[in-house]
Amino acid sequence: MLVRSGIETSGKHVVVVGRSNIVGKPMAALMVQKAKGADATVTVVHSRTKDLPDLTRQADILIVAIGKPRFITADMVKEGVVVIDVGTNRVDDPSSPKGSRLVGDVDFQGVSGKASKITPVPGGVGPMTICMLMANTVAAAENSIR
Repeated sequence: MLVRSGIETSGKHVVVVGRSNIVGKPMAALMVQKAKGADATVTVVHSRTKDLPDLTRQADILIVAIGKPRFITADMVKEGVVVIDVGTNRVDDPSSPKGSRLVGDVDFQGVSGKASKITPVPGGVGPMTICMLMANTVAAAENSIR
């Protein structure tokens, strides 16, 4: 997603918010590799990190997967940051026909005013995840018949 969007990652400070085995740890490992779309300096933080806002404000690229709705707010990011919001949280919304709606781990409305780029929820990382799952399923099926 970063490469396709033309975002330079080499030498950038990437802060990954969340340490899960599903997103946080693999993302940190990917971003630190010596490869196109990576080669970054990576810091992994979590909800119990001391001075968390100080660390998130240092990020050139902020990848958030902490599982808490609107956890990252505008005061926690610097101007021009690139934000990848991996979170998917259902919150109550009486104005919605379903009574709830999806939001990310980032307060989109507040942070989008400071970010140079930000992924929306829904419609950002989710569709990319589905595409990659389909591609991997096809690759696995092809490999199984060889």
